[in-house]
Amino acid sequence: MAFRRFLRGTVPWPTLEGAVREVMDRYDLETARVVFLDADNWLSTPCVVNDELFVKVVTEQNSLVHALLTAGRNLGAFSSGTEGFFERFDAPIEMAEHELEANERMREIGVNAPEPKEAFEYDDVAVMVLEYLPDFRALDELPPEEVRSHAVDLFRNLERMHDNNLAHGDLQRENVLVSGGELYFIDATKVDEEAIEDARAYDTACALGALEPLIGGRDAVAAALEVHDPGELMAAREFLDFVNIRPEHDFDGAAVKGEIEKHAA
Repeated sequence: MAFRRFLRGTVPWPTLEGAVREVMDRYDLETARVVFLDADNWLSTPCVVNDELFVKVVTEQNSLVHALLTAGRNLGAFSSGTEGFFERFDAPIEMAEHELEANERMREIGVNAPEPKEAFEYDDVAVMVLEYLPDFRALDELPPEEVRSHAVDLFRNLERMHDNNLAHGDLQRENVLVSGGELYFIDATKVDEEAIEDARAYDTACALGALEPLIGGRDAVAAALEVHDPGELMAAREFLDFVNIRPEHDFDGAAVKGEIEKHAA
């Protein structure tokens, strides 16, 4: 537990307070109601300001943890028979700027993402500001029937990203939000664009892994087949074991593989 706390790291309160005051100055806010979100804080300290702005504070410790996670993911990709395609960041501001850029690119191609505002440095941390989505729920907070109604759209949005040489790279249930009846995508990570085909298969495997505990392997694969052909799902199948060992995923890999193989036969 001590090691986990070390990895998470903490931001000194004066730094957090100063960063929020800087946001207030930049957005002409006379007062601010700040709510810090209940999160693991592996890669940032997130908070909401006045139910309008979503703010992440990123430290050097966060960028170190991201580098360690990236190395592990690349080893996992290698174990799946491909070269690693995840890329690291050299500084907190790079992490913040990448998330803004990823959100902007998704919005440009018609994929919903919170509106990016800005990223800036304050003392030794990076501060990222996004639109705050009202009344959102993460995918795993929805009842099964509602998840089923969004499942095909999940794969269609990923396909649109991939067709535009963009991959999410960290798709999980918590990174797919529903607001106003529509899907929104957050927390895309950095992926080598020259390895888009492998990243595409990995994203699809992550989507299957995210959906299986919520709606079952048969319905998850059936939704994927509305967008992908069986050959594409066989490519995703190669990443399922790697995806399943990640702590944010826990699904019946054998059931998903069996459904894929049934349709590929």
